Amino acid sequence: MASEKVIHLSDSSFEADVLKSSVPVLVDFWASWCGPCKAIAPAIDDLADQFDGQVKIAKINVDENPATPSNYGVRGIPTLILFKDGQVVDQVVGAVPKGQLETLIKKVL
Repeated sequence: MASEKVIHLSDSSFEADVLKSSVPVLVDFWASWCGPCKAIAPAIDDLADQFDGQVKIAKINVDENPATPSNYGVRGIPTLILFKDGQVVDQVVGAVPKGQLETLIKKVL
């Protein structure tokens, strides 16, 4: 079951929800046909619950919103990019363990 705390982004909402966010944002660039994207979805949901109020966890479908992935050079999915104060802080490509994502997030808290 998807967490209600995961924000679903679009090209038009990206600036307001991510770049102007007062807290760090972890953005999952994904697509519905991507097996590894589906594999990490439960971890993404868990992180949204775990870091609620400290970090925003967001997803953007690369097929429905092609401009944003292009702006950030996303070539493979899943790509997870961590933003703080509107800047890219870190990036991970591929289905990585939840613990690796936790470590990534904790660096900006």
